[in-house]
Amino acid sequence: MKIVIAPDSFKGSLTARQAADAIAQGLKSAIPDADYDLIPIADGGEGTVEALVTATNGRVITVPAHDPNGNTINASFGILGNSNTAVIETAAASGIQYLNSQSNPLTVNTFGTGELIKAALDQNVKQIIVGLGGSGTTDGGVGMMRALGAHFYAQDDQELLAGGDELARLERIDLSELDPRLAKTEIVLAADVTNPLTGKKGAATVFGPQKGVTLEMIPHLDRALQNYAEVIHRDTGKNVANLDGAGAAGGLGTAFLAFTNAQIRSGIQTVLHASNFEQRVKNADVVITGEGQLDYQTQFGKAPYGVAKLAKKVSPEVIVVAVAASLGERATDLYKTGIIDGLFASQTAVKPLPVAIQEAASDLEITSQGIGHLIRAFR
Repeated sequence: MKIVIAPDSFKGSLTARQAADAIAQGLKSAIPDADYDLIPIADGGEGTVEALVTATNGRVITVPAHDPNGNTINASFGILGNSNTAVIETAAASGIQYLNSQSNPLTVNTFGTGELIKAALDQNVKQIIVGLGGSGTTDGGVGMMRALGAHFYAQDDQELLAGGDELARLERIDLSELDPRLAKTEIVLAADVTNPLTGKKGAATVFGPQKGVTLEMIPHLDRALQNYAEVIHRDTGKNVANLDGAGAAGGLGTAFLAFTNAQIRSGIQTVLHASNFEQRVKNADVVITGEGQLDYQTQFGKAPYGVAKLAKKVSPEVIVVAVAASLGERATDLYKTGIIDGLFASQTAVKPLPVAIQEAASDLEITSQGIGHLIRAFR
């Protein structure tokens, strides 16, 4: 019997790898002779580097970089097992976790993400996967592009060096010193955000408040991004502002779409492809997936649903079981999709949060042991 274990993280308690290990431990106590393949997954956001490095036996590289405030930090990215692909989380150097009471939402920038991309290019990779989740910036990606050699100038030829606020003065873009390796590297953006750069659904209006942008700042920042889009159109001929995903990660999507050959793909689909999930799930008898909570919204692009959908596509007869710490609103709607055969909750008693977190792995292991005995009874 072949069992594929492919959970997302149980946020706040277990990484995807820890969840996979706990599930495997429980199953092995019931079915010790099965062939197990552990494929921790993610949706392109937090945990993507760890999941893909683990799933492909890759490695993590840590380098100096700058956070959104300009402070020097150590940030990490992954090199997958094939040594040809790097994976970077925007949040690693430009994440919202770096913002504090001293952060200015109009000047924070993505320079550090550009530094990580440059470090990845130094590894001679052919492909870079960039997860766009968790950013703390709204600079349209100009910080990232500056780190990669681009220059942005105001009307007086003053170079713009801060964040999104300065884009209101942008007059000219110079790409003559842009790192030439970008043009030879496939860039995949793992994102499920489809927002445009500007307007009512744009980066400043929708996501800015999460990053400290006040209601008074939104109109100014939105106009600055609009000017940015107009200058891009004039100088490069690319009209990217209204493309799906241009507003992702505070407009980082715009920079990628305008200045590189990047393509946006679903986060979970990107991760599954990079981990060679389709090939690894062939001939599987059972697939176990899951995350912290499963509910009716799981079917709308969440990682466990992506796992189940691809598993059933590859092998219609495979049994797909999803396990979570808790089953939320209308979780049983997932049965109606026809691709999830069993739902299980690992937390069966009310516990104080610290206790629930501490016991998350053991609860998941016990539940998985029960799933294993059930599978064994019907094998």
